[in-house]
Amino acid sequence: MSKQANSGDGYPADLLVDVRAGNVRGLRERLESVLRAAVQDGRLVPGAALPPSRTLAAELAISRSVVAEAYANLKADGYLEARRGGVTRVRAEPDPDQPARCAALDGARNENQNRHRYEPPRRPRPAEGSPRIQLFGGLPDPALFPRAKWLQHYRAAWAQLPDRELTYPDMFGAPGLRVALAAYLGRVRGVATAAERLLICSGFTQGLTLTCRALLRTGARRIAMEDPCFGHHRQAVALTGLEPVPVPVDPLGLDPAQLPADVHAVLVAPAHSYPTGYTLGADRRHALIAWARRTGAIVIEDDYDAEFRYDRQPIGAIQGLAPQQVVYIGSASKTVTPALRLGWVAAPSDLVDALEREKLYDDMGSTLLDQLTFARFIDCGDFSRYLRRVRPVYRSRRDATIQALARHLPESRWVGEAAGLHLHVMLPDGVSELELGAAAYQRGVLVEDGAWHWAHPGQAPPSIVLGYGSTSEPAIWRGIEILADALQTTR
Repeated sequence: MSKQANSGDGYPADLLVDVRAGNVRGLRERLESVLRAAVQDGRLVPGAALPPSRTLAAELAISRSVVAEAYANLKADGYLEARRGGVTRVRAEPDPDQPARCAALDGARNENQNRHRYEPPRRPRPAEGSPRIQLFGGLPDPALFPRAKWLQHYRAAWAQLPDRELTYPDMFGAPGLRVALAAYLGRVRGVATAAERLLICSGFTQGLTLTCRALLRTGARRIAMEDPCFGHHRQAVALTGLEPVPVPVDPLGLDPAQLPADVHAVLVAPAHSYPTGYTLGADRRHALIAWARRTGAIVIEDDYDAEFRYDRQPIGAIQGLAPQQVVYIGSASKTVTPALRLGWVAAPSDLVDALEREKLYDDMGSTLLDQLTFARFIDCGDFSRYLRRVRPVYRSRRDATIQALARHLPESRWVGEAAGLHLHVMLPDGVSELELGAAAYQRGVLVEDGAWHWAHPGQAPPSIVLGYGSTSEPAIWRGIEILADALQTTR
Protein backbone atom coordinates (compact mmCIF):
# COMPACT_ATOMS: atom_id res chain seq x y z
CA MET A 1 0.00 0.00 0.00
CA SER A 2 1.38 3.39 -0.92
CA LYS A 3 1.85 6.20 1.56
CA GLN A 4 -0.86 8.14 -0.21
CA ALA A 5 -3.44 5.41 0.32
CA ASN A 6 -2.56 5.20 4.00
CA SER A 7 -2.30 8.92 4.65
CA GLY A 8 -4.48 10.45 7.29
CA ASP A 9 -5.56 13.39 5.12
CA GLY A 10 -8.57 13.02 2.89
CA TYR A 11 -11.16 10.26 2.81
CA PRO A 12 -9.93 6.67 2.91
CA ALA A 13 -10.50 4.69 -0.29
CA ASP A 14 -12.35 1.55 0.82
CA LEU A 15 -14.37 1.51 -2.40
CA LEU A 16 -15.26 -1.89 -3.84
CA VAL A 17 -13.92 -1.45 -7.39
CA ASP A 18 -12.46 -4.06 -9.70
CA VAL A 19 -11.04 -2.38 -12.81
CA ARG A 20 -10.25 -5.79 -14.24
CA ALA A 21 -13.96 -6.46 -14.79
CA GLY A 22 -15.95 -5.55 -17.89
CA ASN A 23 -15.46 -5.79 -21.61
CA VAL A 24 -14.35 -2.19 -22.25
CA ARG A 25 -10.67 -1.76 -22.96
CA GLY A 26 -9.11 1.20 -21.16
CA LEU A 27 -8.69 1.66 -17.43
CA ARG A 28 -10.67 4.88 -17.46
CA GLU A 29 -13.58 3.28 -19.35
CA ARG A 30 -13.56 0.29 -17.01
CA LEU A 31 -13.56 2.49 -13.91
CA GLU A 32 -16.42 4.58 -15.30
CA SER A 33 -18.38 1.44 -16.16
CA VAL A 34 -18.01 -0.05 -12.68
CA LEU A 35 -18.95 3.18 -10.89
CA ARG A 36 -21.88 3.83 -13.23
CA ALA A 37 -23.24 0.34 -12.63
CA ALA A 38 -22.87 0.78 -8.87
CA VAL A 39 -25.00 3.93 -9.01
CA GLN A 40 -27.59 2.39 -11.29
CA ASP A 41 -28.22 -0.70 -9.19
CA GLY A 42 -28.27 1.22 -5.91
CA ARG A 43 -25.01 0.02 -4.37
CA LEU A 44 -23.74 3.61 -4.40
CA VAL A 45 -26.67 5.49 -2.95
CA PRO A 46 -27.44 9.19 -3.57
CA GLY A 47 -25.17 11.34 -1.44
CA ALA A 48 -22.53 8.64 -0.91
CA ALA A 49 -19.01 10.10 -0.73
CA LEU A 50 -16.32 8.80 -3.07
CA PRO A 51 -12.64 8.86 -2.13
CA PRO A 52 -10.40 11.60 -3.53
CA SER A 53 -8.89 10.77 -6.91
CA ARG A 54 -5.41 10.58 -5.37
CA THR A 55 -6.50 8.08 -2.71
CA LEU A 56 -8.45 5.84 -5.09
CA ALA A 57 -5.63 5.92 -7.64
CA ALA A 58 -3.13 4.78 -5.01
CA GLU A 59 -5.50 2.03 -3.84
CA LEU A 60 -5.97 0.71 -7.39
CA ALA A 61 -2.33 1.31 -8.40
CA ILE A 62 -3.34 3.39 -11.41
CA SER A 63 -2.69 6.95 -12.53
CA ARG A 64 -4.48 9.72 -10.66
CA SER A 65 -5.38 11.31 -14.00
CA VAL A 66 -7.36 8.18 -14.92
CA VAL A 67 -9.50 8.51 -11.80
CA ALA A 68 -9.88 12.27 -12.19
CA GLU A 69 -11.04 11.89 -15.81
CA ALA A 70 -13.48 9.13 -14.87
CA TYR A 71 -14.94 11.31 -12.10
CA ALA A 72 -15.20 14.27 -14.50
CA ASN A 73 -17.03 12.22 -17.13
CA LEU A 74 -19.46 10.81 -14.57
CA LYS A 75 -20.13 14.33 -13.29
CA ALA A 76 -20.85 15.44 -16.82
CA ASP A 77 -23.22 12.50 -17.26
CA GLY A 78 -25.08 13.46 -14.09
CA TYR A 79 -24.00 10.51 -11.92
CA LEU A 80 -21.68 12.43 -9.60
CA GLU A 81 -21.41 15.94 -8.24
CA ALA A 82 -18.80 17.97 -6.38
CA ARG A 83 -19.83 19.34 -2.99
CA ARG A 84 -18.34 22.14 -0.89
CA GLY A 85 -14.85 21.18 0.27
CA GLY A 86 -14.13 19.26 -2.92
CA VAL A 87 -15.79 16.00 -1.87
CA THR A 88 -17.15 14.01 -4.81
CA ARG A 89 -20.49 12.37 -4.10
CA VAL A 90 -23.17 10.45 -5.92
CA ARG A 91 -25.63 13.03 -7.23
CA ALA A 92 -28.37 13.55 -4.65
CA GLU A 93 -31.08 14.17 -7.24
CA PRO A 94 -31.37 12.64 -10.72
CA ASP A 95 -30.44 14.87 -13.64
CA PRO A 96 -33.62 15.56 -15.66
CA ASP A 97 -31.52 15.86 -18.82
CA GLN A 98 -30.58 12.18 -18.55
CA PRO A 99 -33.92 10.27 -18.85
CA ALA A 100 -32.35 6.88 -19.50
CA ARG A 101 -30.20 7.17 -16.40
CA CYS A 102 -33.13 8.40 -14.37
CA ALA A 103 -35.17 5.38 -15.41
CA ALA A 104 -32.41 3.05 -14.26
CA LEU A 105 -32.09 4.87 -10.94
CA ASP A 106 -35.86 4.92 -10.45
CA GLY A 107 -36.02 1.19 -11.09
CA ALA A 108 -33.36 0.52 -8.47
CA ARG A 109 -35.05 2.90 -6.05
CA ASN A 110 -38.50 1.30 -6.53
CA GLU A 111 -37.04 -2.15 -5.90
CA ASN A 112 -35.54 -0.87 -2.66
CA GLN A 113 -38.86 0.56 -1.50
CA ASN A 114 -40.99 -2.55 -2.25
CA ARG A 115 -40.37 -3.60 0.64
CA HIS A 116 -27.81 -31.16 18.25
CA ARG A 117 -25.77 -29.36 20.58
CA TYR A 118 -22.10 -30.17 21.35
CA GLU A 119 -20.47 -28.77 24.48
CA PRO A 120 -16.68 -29.14 24.88
CA PRO A 121 -15.84 -30.67 28.25
CA ARG A 122 -14.84 -28.28 30.98
CA ARG A 123 -11.13 -27.98 31.43
CA PRO A 124 -9.24 -27.93 34.72
CA ARG A 125 -8.13 -24.48 35.81
CA PRO A 126 -4.57 -23.49 34.87
CA ALA A 127 -1.94 -24.16 37.48
CA GLU A 128 -1.34 -20.42 37.89
CA GLY A 129 -4.92 -19.14 37.72
CA SER A 130 -6.63 -17.78 34.61
CA PRO A 131 -5.00 -18.18 31.18
CA ARG A 132 -2.22 -15.68 30.64
CA ILE A 133 -2.29 -16.07 26.84
CA GLN A 134 -5.61 -16.24 25.01
CA LEU A 135 -5.35 -17.43 21.42
CA PHE A 136 -9.11 -17.37 20.93
CA GLY A 137 -10.65 -17.01 17.48
CA GLY A 138 -12.54 -14.04 16.10
CA LEU A 139 -11.66 -11.40 18.69
CA PRO A 140 -10.26 -7.95 17.83
CA ASP A 141 -7.73 -6.32 20.14
CA PRO A 142 -9.56 -4.20 22.75
CA ALA A 143 -6.44 -2.06 23.15
CA LEU A 144 -6.90 -0.86 19.56
CA PHE A 145 -10.39 0.49 20.21
CA PRO A 146 -10.37 4.21 19.21
CA ARG A 147 -11.36 5.53 22.63
CA ALA A 148 -10.63 9.21 22.01
CA LYS A 149 -12.49 9.38 18.69
CA TRP A 150 -15.40 7.37 20.05
CA LEU A 151 -15.71 9.62 23.09
CA GLN A 152 -15.57 12.69 20.86
CA HIS A 153 -18.43 11.44 18.71
CA TYR A 154 -20.39 10.19 21.72
CA ARG A 155 -20.28 13.61 23.38
CA ALA A 156 -21.30 15.33 20.16
CA ALA A 157 -24.17 12.89 19.61
CA TRP A 158 -25.40 13.41 23.17
CA ALA A 159 -25.11 17.19 22.95
CA GLN A 160 -27.10 17.32 19.69
CA LEU A 161 -29.84 14.90 20.75
CA PRO A 162 -33.18 16.68 21.25
CA ASP A 163 -35.04 15.95 24.48
CA ARG A 164 -38.04 14.62 22.54
CA GLU A 165 -35.89 11.74 21.21
CA LEU A 166 -35.02 10.48 24.69
CA THR A 167 -37.68 7.80 24.50
CA TYR A 168 -37.99 4.31 23.05
CA PRO A 169 -35.88 4.15 19.87
CA ASP A 170 -37.18 3.46 16.40
CA MET A 171 -37.51 -0.32 15.96
CA PHE A 172 -35.60 -0.10 12.68
CA GLY A 173 -32.84 1.89 14.35
CA ALA A 174 -31.68 5.50 14.27
CA PRO A 175 -32.36 6.95 10.80
CA GLY A 176 -28.94 8.62 10.73
CA LEU A 177 -27.14 5.32 11.25
CA ARG A 178 -29.25 3.52 8.65
CA VAL A 179 -28.48 6.21 6.07
CA ALA A 180 -24.77 6.09 6.92
CA LEU A 181 -24.67 2.30 6.75
CA ALA A 182 -26.56 2.14 3.45
CA ALA A 183 -23.95 4.42 1.89
CA TYR A 184 -20.99 2.65 3.52
CA LEU A 185 -22.16 -0.88 2.69
CA GLY A 186 -22.87 0.05 -0.90
CA ARG A 187 -19.51 1.76 -1.30
CA VAL A 188 -17.33 -0.80 0.47
CA ARG A 189 -19.21 -4.11 0.36
CA GLY A 190 -21.29 -3.77 -2.81
CA VAL A 191 -24.56 -4.11 -0.86
CA ALA A 192 -27.64 -2.80 -2.70
CA THR A 193 -29.97 -1.49 -0.02
CA ALA A 194 -31.62 1.65 1.30
CA ALA A 195 -32.14 3.06 4.79
CA GLU A 196 -35.76 1.86 4.86
CA ARG A 197 -34.63 -1.74 4.29
CA LEU A 198 -32.00 -1.72 7.06
CA LEU A 199 -32.75 -2.83 10.61
CA ILE A 200 -30.29 -2.19 13.45
CA CYS A 201 -29.86 -5.03 15.92
CA SER A 202 -27.61 -6.10 18.80
CA GLY A 203 -25.01 -8.02 16.80
CA PHE A 204 -25.03 -10.80 14.23
CA THR A 205 -26.64 -13.43 16.42
CA GLN A 206 -29.72 -11.33 17.09
CA GLY A 207 -29.98 -10.48 13.40
CA LEU A 208 -29.83 -14.20 12.62
CA THR A 209 -32.44 -15.22 15.19
CA LEU A 210 -34.81 -12.42 14.16
CA THR A 211 -34.52 -13.58 10.56
CA CYS A 212 -35.07 -17.23 11.45
CA ARG A 213 -38.16 -16.46 13.51
CA ALA A 214 -39.57 -14.32 10.71
CA LEU A 215 -38.98 -17.16 8.23
CA LEU A 216 -40.51 -19.67 10.62
CA ARG A 217 -43.74 -17.64 10.66
CA THR A 218 -43.87 -17.81 6.85
CA GLY A 219 -43.82 -21.61 6.98
CA ALA A 220 -40.10 -22.34 6.77
CA ARG A 221 -39.01 -25.44 8.69
CA ARG A 222 -35.48 -26.33 7.62
CA ILE A 223 -32.38 -24.23 6.95
CA ALA A 224 -29.15 -25.39 5.32
CA MET A 225 -25.92 -24.42 7.08
CA GLU A 226 -22.27 -24.74 6.22
CA ASP A 227 -20.54 -27.70 7.85
CA PRO A 228 -18.42 -26.74 9.66
CA CYS A 229 -19.84 -23.39 10.72
CA PHE A 230 -19.66 -21.28 13.87
CA GLY A 231 -21.12 -23.62 16.50
CA HIS A 232 -23.10 -20.93 18.32
CA HIS A 233 -24.94 -20.05 15.13
CA ARG A 234 -26.10 -23.64 14.65
CA GLN A 235 -27.38 -23.68 18.22
CA ALA A 236 -29.05 -20.28 17.86
CA VAL A 237 -30.88 -21.40 14.71
CA ALA A 238 -32.08 -24.61 16.39
CA LEU A 239 -33.44 -22.63 19.36
CA THR A 240 -35.66 -20.59 17.01
CA GLY A 241 -37.43 -23.78 15.93
CA LEU A 242 -35.81 -24.21 12.52
CA GLU A 243 -33.96 -27.46 11.83
CA PRO A 244 -30.30 -26.92 10.86
CA VAL A 245 -29.30 -29.09 7.89
CA PRO A 246 -25.49 -29.45 7.48
CA VAL A 247 -24.00 -29.07 3.99
CA PRO A 248 -20.24 -29.73 3.67
CA VAL A 249 -17.87 -26.95 2.64
CA ASP A 250 -14.66 -27.43 0.69
CA PRO A 251 -11.94 -24.96 -0.38
CA LEU A 252 -14.45 -23.39 -2.81
CA GLY A 253 -17.06 -22.99 -0.09
CA LEU A 254 -20.55 -24.49 0.06
CA ASP A 255 -21.62 -26.33 -3.10
CA PRO A 256 -25.17 -25.26 -4.06
CA ALA A 257 -25.59 -28.55 -5.95
CA GLN A 258 -25.63 -30.31 -2.55
CA LEU A 259 -28.47 -28.21 -1.08
CA PRO A 260 -31.43 -30.42 -0.15
CA ALA A 261 -34.68 -29.81 -2.01
CA ASP A 262 -36.74 -29.21 1.13
CA VAL A 263 -34.77 -26.39 2.79
CA HIS A 264 -36.31 -22.93 2.85
CA ALA A 265 -33.12 -20.96 3.49
CA VAL A 266 -29.35 -21.30 3.68
CA LEU A 267 -26.86 -19.56 5.96
CA VAL A 268 -23.46 -18.90 4.38
CA ALA A 269 -20.37 -16.82 5.17
CA PRO A 270 -19.11 -16.33 1.58
CA ALA A 271 -16.29 -13.91 2.38
CA HIS A 272 -14.69 -16.03 5.10
CA SER A 273 -16.36 -19.23 6.28
CA TYR A 274 -15.79 -20.02 9.97
CA PRO A 275 -13.61 -21.74 11.06
CA THR A 276 -12.01 -22.81 7.76
CA GLY A 277 -11.60 -19.36 6.23
CA TYR A 278 -12.76 -20.71 2.85
CA THR A 279 -14.19 -18.20 0.36
CA LEU A 280 -17.21 -19.00 -1.78
CA GLY A 281 -15.99 -19.32 -5.37
CA ALA A 282 -17.38 -17.06 -8.11
CA ASP A 283 -19.19 -19.85 -9.97
CA ARG A 284 -20.79 -21.07 -6.75
CA ARG A 285 -21.85 -17.55 -5.80
CA HIS A 286 -23.85 -17.30 -9.01
CA ALA A 287 -25.12 -20.87 -8.67
CA LEU A 288 -26.33 -20.09 -5.14
CA ILE A 289 -28.26 -17.04 -6.33
CA ALA A 290 -29.73 -19.05 -9.22
CA TRP A 291 -30.84 -21.73 -6.72
CA ALA A 292 -32.51 -19.12 -4.51
CA ARG A 293 -34.38 -17.58 -7.43
CA ARG A 294 -35.45 -20.96 -8.75
CA THR A 295 -36.70 -22.32 -5.42
CA GLY A 296 -37.88 -19.12 -3.75
CA ALA A 297 -35.54 -19.79 -0.81
CA ILE A 298 -33.70 -17.10 1.14
CA VAL A 299 -29.92 -16.79 1.40
CA ILE A 300 -28.75 -15.44 4.77
CA GLU A 301 -25.32 -13.87 4.29
CA ASP A 302 -22.91 -13.64 7.21
CA ASP A 303 -20.40 -11.03 6.02
CA TYR A 304 -17.83 -12.31 8.51
CA ASP A 305 -14.27 -10.92 8.42
CA ALA A 306 -14.85 -9.13 5.12
CA GLU A 307 -13.02 -5.98 6.22
CA PHE A 308 -9.78 -7.76 7.21
CA ARG A 309 -8.22 -8.98 4.00
CA TYR A 310 -4.47 -9.38 3.53
CA ASP A 311 -3.47 -11.36 0.47
CA ARG A 312 -6.38 -11.02 -1.93
CA GLN A 313 -8.57 -8.48 -3.68
CA PRO A 314 -11.73 -7.29 -1.90
CA ILE A 315 -14.65 -9.65 -2.35
CA GLY A 316 -18.07 -8.03 -2.58
CA ALA A 317 -21.16 -9.26 -0.77
CA ILE A 318 -23.38 -11.65 -2.69
CA GLN A 319 -26.36 -9.55 -1.59
CA GLY A 320 -25.52 -7.09 -4.36
CA LEU A 321 -26.27 -9.83 -6.92
CA ALA A 322 -29.84 -10.40 -5.70
CA PRO A 323 -31.14 -8.02 -3.00
CA GLN A 324 -34.59 -9.66 -3.01
CA GLN A 325 -33.18 -13.15 -2.37
CA VAL A 326 -30.55 -12.32 0.27
CA VAL A 327 -30.74 -11.24 3.91
CA TYR A 328 -27.41 -9.54 4.59
CA ILE A 329 -26.21 -9.40 8.22
CA GLY A 330 -23.13 -7.64 9.56
CA SER A 331 -21.89 -6.25 12.86
CA ALA A 332 -19.25 -4.14 14.56
CA SER A 333 -18.15 -7.01 16.82
CA LYS A 334 -15.15 -8.18 14.80
CA THR A 335 -14.21 -4.83 13.29
CA VAL A 336 -14.41 -2.56 16.35
CA THR A 337 -15.41 -4.42 19.52
CA PRO A 338 -18.03 -7.00 20.57
CA ALA A 339 -18.73 -4.77 23.58
CA LEU A 340 -20.53 -2.34 21.27
CA ARG A 341 -23.40 -4.76 20.47
CA LEU A 342 -24.35 -3.22 17.15
CA GLY A 343 -25.35 -5.15 14.06
CA TRP A 344 -27.43 -4.56 10.94
CA VAL A 345 -29.74 -6.51 8.67
CA ALA A 346 -30.34 -5.54 5.03
CA ALA A 347 -33.51 -7.41 4.16
CA PRO A 348 -35.63 -8.10 1.08
CA SER A 349 -38.64 -5.80 0.99
CA ASP A 350 -41.14 -8.55 1.85
CA LEU A 351 -39.31 -9.40 5.11
CA VAL A 352 -38.82 -5.89 6.48
CA ASP A 353 -42.12 -5.62 8.38
CA ALA A 354 -41.77 -9.13 9.81
CA LEU A 355 -38.29 -8.33 11.11
CA GLU A 356 -39.59 -5.15 12.72
CA ARG A 357 -42.24 -7.15 14.61
CA GLU A 358 -39.67 -9.67 15.82
CA LYS A 359 -37.38 -6.86 16.97
CA LEU A 360 -40.22 -5.15 18.84
CA TYR A 361 -40.98 -8.20 20.94
CA ASP A 362 -37.33 -9.12 21.36
CA ASP A 363 -36.03 -5.96 23.05
CA MET A 364 -38.04 -2.91 21.87
CA GLY A 365 -35.06 -1.43 20.06
CA SER A 366 -31.29 -1.10 20.24
CA THR A 367 -29.52 1.50 22.37
CA LEU A 368 -29.84 4.91 20.69
CA LEU A 369 -26.69 6.73 21.80
CA ASP A 370 -24.34 4.04 20.51
CA GLN A 371 -26.17 4.13 17.18
CA LEU A 372 -25.80 7.90 16.88
CA THR A 373 -22.14 7.68 17.83
CA PHE A 374 -21.46 4.98 15.27
CA ALA A 375 -23.28 7.00 12.61
CA ARG A 376 -20.94 9.94 13.21
CA PHE A 377 -17.96 7.57 13.30
CA ILE A 378 -18.88 6.32 9.82
CA ASP A 379 -19.97 9.64 8.31
CA CYS A 380 -16.77 11.54 9.03
CA GLY A 381 -14.55 8.72 7.74
CA ASP A 382 -13.14 7.71 11.14
CA PHE A 383 -14.44 4.14 10.77
CA SER A 384 -12.58 3.67 7.48
CA ARG A 385 -9.47 5.34 8.89
CA TYR A 386 -9.61 3.05 11.93
CA LEU A 387 -9.81 -0.04 9.71
CA ARG A 388 -6.85 1.18 7.70
CA ARG A 389 -4.87 1.65 10.90
CA VAL A 390 -5.55 -1.80 12.37
CA ARG A 391 -5.25 -3.93 9.22
CA PRO A 392 -1.42 -3.79 9.18
CA VAL A 393 -1.37 -4.69 12.89
CA TYR A 394 -3.51 -7.77 12.35
CA ARG A 395 -1.59 -8.76 9.25
CA SER A 396 1.69 -8.61 11.19
CA ARG A 397 0.16 -10.79 13.91
CA ARG A 398 -1.09 -13.21 11.26
CA ASP A 399 2.45 -13.45 9.87
CA ALA A 400 3.87 -14.04 13.36
CA THR A 401 1.35 -16.83 13.94
CA ILE A 402 2.30 -18.58 10.71
CA GLN A 403 6.02 -18.25 11.47
CA ALA A 404 5.56 -19.59 15.00
CA LEU A 405 3.53 -22.55 13.76
CA ALA A 406 6.16 -23.35 11.13
CA ARG A 407 8.87 -23.34 13.79
CA HIS A 408 7.17 -25.00 16.76
CA LEU A 409 4.40 -27.10 15.14
CA PRO A 410 5.83 -28.07 11.74
CA GLU A 411 3.54 -31.13 11.56
CA SER A 412 0.43 -28.97 11.57
CA ARG A 413 -1.37 -27.51 8.56
CA TRP A 414 -3.44 -24.35 8.49
CA VAL A 415 -5.99 -22.63 6.27
CA GLY A 416 -7.76 -19.29 6.28
CA GLU A 417 -4.68 -17.06 6.30
CA ALA A 418 -5.87 -14.69 3.55
CA ALA A 419 -8.23 -12.76 5.81
CA GLY A 420 -9.73 -12.55 9.27
CA LEU A 421 -8.43 -12.83 12.82
CA HIS A 422 -7.71 -16.56 13.13
CA LEU A 423 -6.22 -19.63 11.47
CA HIS A 424 -7.85 -23.06 11.31
CA VAL A 425 -5.02 -25.39 12.31
CA MET A 426 -5.18 -29.11 11.44
CA LEU A 427 -3.40 -31.29 13.97
CA PRO A 428 -1.49 -34.50 13.22
CA ASP A 429 -3.61 -37.65 12.98
CA GLY A 430 -4.25 -39.31 16.30
CA VAL A 431 -4.00 -36.14 18.37
CA SER A 432 -6.88 -35.45 20.73
CA GLU A 433 -7.69 -31.76 20.43
CA LEU A 434 -9.57 -31.85 23.73
CA GLU A 435 -6.58 -33.30 25.58
CA LEU A 436 -4.31 -30.80 23.85
CA GLY A 437 -6.60 -27.93 24.82
CA ALA A 438 -6.73 -29.09 28.43
CA ALA A 439 -2.94 -29.50 28.62
CA ALA A 440 -2.39 -26.04 27.11
CA TYR A 441 -4.99 -24.53 29.43
CA GLN A 442 -3.18 -25.88 32.48
CA ARG A 443 -0.05 -24.18 31.16
CA GLY A 444 -1.87 -20.86 30.87
CA VAL A 445 -2.80 -20.86 27.16
CA LEU A 446 -6.40 -20.81 25.91
CA VAL A 447 -7.19 -22.16 22.44
CA GLU A 448 -10.50 -23.04 20.81
CA ASP A 449 -11.48 -26.64 20.02
CA GLY A 450 -12.27 -27.17 16.35
CA ALA A 451 -14.65 -30.15 16.51
CA TRP A 452 -17.64 -28.41 18.07
CA HIS A 453 -18.08 -26.34 14.89
CA TRP A 454 -18.98 -29.55 13.00
CA ALA A 455 -22.54 -30.87 12.98
CA HIS A 456 -21.13 -34.26 14.03
CA PRO A 457 -18.10 -33.49 16.23
CA GLY A 458 -17.07 -37.12 16.52
CA GLN A 459 -16.42 -37.23 12.77
CA ALA A 460 -14.38 -34.03 12.66
CA PRO A 461 -10.63 -34.10 12.01
CA PRO A 462 -8.47 -33.00 14.97
CA SER A 463 -8.05 -29.23 14.76
CA ILE A 464 -7.98 -26.01 16.73
CA VAL A 465 -9.02 -22.45 15.93
CA LEU A 466 -6.02 -20.25 16.65
CA GLY A 467 -6.88 -16.59 17.10
CA TYR A 468 -4.27 -13.86 16.83
CA GLY A 469 -6.37 -10.68 16.80
CA SER A 470 -6.34 -9.87 20.50
CA THR A 471 -2.80 -11.02 21.33
CA SER A 472 0.58 -9.32 20.94
CA GLU A 473 3.24 -10.89 18.73
CA PRO A 474 5.55 -11.91 21.62
CA ALA A 475 2.57 -13.57 23.34
CA ILE A 476 1.66 -15.35 20.11
CA TRP A 477 5.16 -16.80 19.83
CA ARG A 478 5.21 -17.85 23.47
CA GLY A 479 1.69 -19.28 23.33
CA ILE A 480 2.42 -21.47 20.31
CA GLU A 481 5.68 -22.63 21.90
CA ILE A 482 3.70 -23.71 24.98
CA LEU A 483 1.11 -25.33 22.74
CA ALA A 484 3.83 -27.38 21.07
CA ASP A 485 5.11 -28.49 24.48
CA ALA A 486 1.58 -29.48 25.50
CA LEU A 487 1.20 -31.49 22.29
CA GLN A 488 4.15 -33.68 23.26
CA THR A 489 2.43 -34.69 26.50
CA THR A 490 -0.76 -35.80 24.72
CA ARG A 491 0.86 -38.29 22.36
